[in-house]
This record gives sequence, C-alpha cells and structure tokens, in this order.
Amino acid sequence: MSFLSISYIILNKEKNKNNRKRGTALILIPVFLLSGCGKGQIQDENERFRDYTEALFASEVSSDAVTLHYTLKDPEAFGIRSEAEGFGEITSDPSQLRAAAENMRKVLDGFEYKELDIRNQITYDILDYSAGTAEESADYLLYDEPMGLVSGIQTQLPVILSEYQLYDREDVEDYLRLMESTPEYFESLIEFEQKKSEAGLFMADYAAETVVEQCNAFLGMGEGNYLYSTFKDRVNKVKELSEKEKSDYIQENALMMEDYIYPAYQKLISAVKDLMGTGENEKGLCFLPDGKEYYEILVKQSTGTDRTVRELEDLTRRQITEDLEAMEAVVGTTAEDAKETMAKSGQEDAEIILGKLEAGIRNAFPESPETELKIKYVPSEMEEHLSPAFYMIPAIDNTGENVIYLNQSKMGDDLTLFTTLAHEGYPGHLYQTVYYEGTDPDPVRSLFSFGGYVEGWATYAEMCSYYLTPLSKEQAVLLQKNSSIILALYALADMGIHYEGWSRLDTVAFFSSYGITDAETVEQIYELIIGSPANYLKYYIGYVEFLELKKEWFRKQEEPSQKEFHDAVLTTGPAPFEIVEEYMWDILEEKKK
Repeated sequence: MSFLSISYIILNKEKNKNNRKRGTALILIPVFLLSGCGKGQIQDENERFRDYTEALFASEVSSDAVTLHYTLKDPEAFGIRSEAEGFGEITSDPSQLRAAAENMRKVLDGFEYKELDIRNQITYDILDYSAGTAEESADYLLYDEPMGLVSGIQTQLPVILSEYQLYDREDVEDYLRLMESTPEYFESLIEFEQKKSEAGLFMADYAAETVVEQCNAFLGMGEGNYLYSTFKDRVNKVKELSEKEKSDYIQENALMMEDYIYPAYQKLISAVKDLMGTGENEKGLCFLPDGKEYYEILVKQSTGTDRTVRELEDLTRRQITEDLEAMEAVVGTTAEDAKETMAKSGQEDAEIILGKLEAGIRNAFPESPETELKIKYVPSEMEEHLSPAFYMIPAIDNTGENVIYLNQSKMGDDLTLFTTLAHEGYPGHLYQTVYYEGTDPDPVRSLFSFGGYVEGWATYAEMCSYYLTPLSKEQAVLLQKNSSIILALYALADMGIHYEGWSRLDTVAFFSSYGITDAETVEQIYELIIGSPANYLKYYIGYVEFLELKKEWFRKQEEPSQKEFHDAVLTTGPAPFEIVEEYMWDILEEKKK
C-alpha cells in the first residue's frame, strides 16, 4: 500500500459518532397464518401475506409500553387496543428465540413467494433473513451486553423517558406506570448480568467502572434532573387536564423519581460493583470461548453484509487506499487552510445549517415529505456520557415531529457541527426516515433494526455534506477523505481487537503507524471498542457498502443518476445489503412504470 505522508490524517477525538436506537433484540413470535380472499390468485396471495404481517406487527408492537408508544402515536388507528406495560424483556433463554425463528420459517413456507409483489417479496426476505440470524445467535445471548459503554440501557433509559410523548391523560398514566416498572426492569438486567458473570462473560473491570460513572452522573443531577423539567413541559401541554391535575401529576412524577427511578439506579450500581472482578477477559471477544464465532455473527448482524470479517478487512484497506490517493491528488491546500475557511464563514446555529443542508441536497436527492424538527441539547451533567448527537426516531404515524439532540461539549468546531447535522438531519437519519415512511411501507418493517443500512446511510450523508460547506472542492476532498480514513482505522481496530486478538500495545502500534501517537486517545478508543464490539463497523462498513452499491449502479446504468440511485435505495428501505442490492433495480423499474 502506498501511503501519503500520514500527517494528512487529522484525528478528531470527538468523532466517535454513535446514535440512538430504541429497544434491544427483537424476538418475533409469529401468529397463525391468516386466510384471505381476493379477486385473483396473485392478489389473494399478497392480501394473505399482508394480513399475516399486519397481525404480526400488532402482536409484536404490543409486547411492551415503550415499543408501542414509540412506534405508534395512535394504536387504535391500526386496530390495536393493547394494555402493554413495561420496558420489555431481557432474556437469556435460547429456546424462546429458536422457537420463534422456527415458527417464522414455517409460516413463510406457506406462501407462494413468486406470486408476491416486489414490496412483499422484500418484506418476506427480511423476515426470512431475521429468522436465520435469530437461529445463529440463539446460543450467544449471554455474549450480548445491554450495558454497553456507547449506548447502554443505563444511559438510554433517561432519554427514552424524557422523550416519551404525552398526548392525553392515558399517556400520562402509562408514563407513570412505566416509571414504576423501572426497578423490575433493572432487576431483570441485573439477573442477566449475574448469569453472564456465572458463565465467565461479565465485562472487564474498567468497563464496569465506566457504567458506574454513567449511573452516578445521572444520579448526581439531583433536583436539576431533566426528567423533572421535561415531564413538567410535556404534561403542561396536555389540553384535557385541569391546572390542578397537572400540578398533581407533576408531584406524582417527582415521587416516582424518588421512590422508583433513583433506587433502581442505586441498586444497579451496587450490583455492578458486586460483579466487578468476575470478568475473566479484559481483551477482545476472540479470547472468550467461541468468541470468534460470536463476533462473526455480531458483525453480520451489525453491518447487514454477507462478507466475512477477512473480506471486510480487505474492503476497508482498499477504501483507505482510494481515500489516500484522492488526498494525494489534492494540491495546494492543507487542513489548516480548510478549517480557517470554515471559521471565516461565520458561526451559524443548527436551524440555519439544517436549512442550508435541506436546500443543498435537492439536485442529488429526491424530494422528501415536509416535516418539523426540534433541536434539543444534552444536559450538561450527561455530556460526558452521551453521544455527540442522536436522532429520535418518530412514531411511524407521526413523522411530522422529529427531534435531534446535540451534545454541545463535543461540537469542537463549525465543521463538526455541520457534518453532524448532516448525519442526523439532511440527508441523514431524519431525511431517510421521513422519506422511507412516505413510501407507505409495511408497518412490520419498523420492528427491525438494520444498523449497517441506517448508520451507513447517515455516514454516507455526512461524507456528502463536506461538498455543501463553504470549502473549496480541494479542501472538501481533503477533509472528507481524512474523516473516512479515521473511521476506517476505528473499524480495522475493532476487527483487530475482537477477531485478530490485538492487545492494547498492538492497538497503539497500529494507530502509530498512521501517525496517531496520542496514547490517551488510543486508550480511549481501545476501551470503547472493547465495551461496544462491532459498533464502529455499523458506520464504516455500512458507508462503504453504499459506496459499493453506487459504483455498481453507475457501472450498469447507461445514463446513471445520483437522484435515481438514492431514490431506489431509500425506497427499498432498511435491510441487509444483499437485499438492497437485489431489489434496487426492481424499485427503479417500478418507479419508471
């Protein structure tokens, strides 16, 4: 590999971007196959399949209060009248997962695949794929880490509570019951961690210390905790409540905090401290029994690619080479010049930047439905422990309301803010979500999480945004390729640590070979990767897979169009990349017709 002077690779310490995602692993419990009637056989098969997916959706979305409320604003409009409660289930029982997967396969076998239309074939393939990955991962449930350092339950639960929308009195009552169920949910989390410990799979002590720090940061907010203020703001907007009722609910929320939320966190801290020292492995997953096999499954699930880890390492190195060659071709500009150009353009607030991004993408991206967006800021007490930014996925029947959280402590400069808003907003998460929901997809698709597609698209959007800044083309190329390379190094380090068995020293040596010699920063990267395996792969491999799809698109099309490419992959929707690659051509033809 020919390397440019590695001084071009500018490390951004705050660029470890991570995003939100509601819930944990979905365990699908298929319902009985429903019969249907139609005017013709093909129509009948499509109707039968949609009857099944609608019933499946209703069953799964009602499994817990959080999934139901965050997925649907108006469940009754979908024929759902559920008394869903709690946060959901954390299970270590592989038989439950295997049975669900087996039942899913049996139901799918009852349909004539070739008689389904394109959209239903995509959904069928996704259900079949998910059943397969469930079967593969059934024996590795205890390898999962719900208290991951990047987006674990301990940091995500307060955000989930603070963004729980209150539309009417029933929502307020449901919310208070949800708070009351927190100790029970944390108890199931503690039991899960105890089982991990018994199996020799508990986290390393330094990871456990970070979890404790994150919990203490939440408790340390005291009376200034944002779960007081956000509840007050939300309940005051419920029109059907009297002023007396609002006041009573605000007091009840405060009691719930004191009686349930805080004690649950205190008990979790105590349990984690008790389990410290039981973790038998402080290195990568490959040092655990069958850890290498688990990592292969985790990578497949996280990225949505069917490539092997070795193939992904090769793909990453090839992309690094391409990026370095592009940087070598840039003459007469430096990173310092580019940053100075951004600084001279003037400080702009988030709303103005998002407006510029929305306008700037119109030539290369299809128009999306109109929507509204609120920018919120991470509480200062939690800035150290939350991501640089995250987008809250709206209910599928309420995509007109969107929220992006910004962590101001990690917005190092104007360029970081600009590209972060592209990742979370336009043409990233917000745009992708609203556009896809505007295609009227099967609701059951909303229950599946394909991190490689979702985070890969947002990273692709972020990389595109460099060319919408005030930077010259040369400056944009320099900084965009640099950003791509940094993320590639994180991805290689993830695979190196968890698959190849790199030690801390190996990781330091790897980054040093690219001119990154800040030992403290590399130490932080190492511990983040240990605490959240395959996390960086969602972003980088997902991004590169979109680049590969785009190359294929331009090779096969006589008059290739970026807008048509974006339309095809966005309409296909979140899915494994092999499914996106197969159907994007059919979507194109369907659009043309």
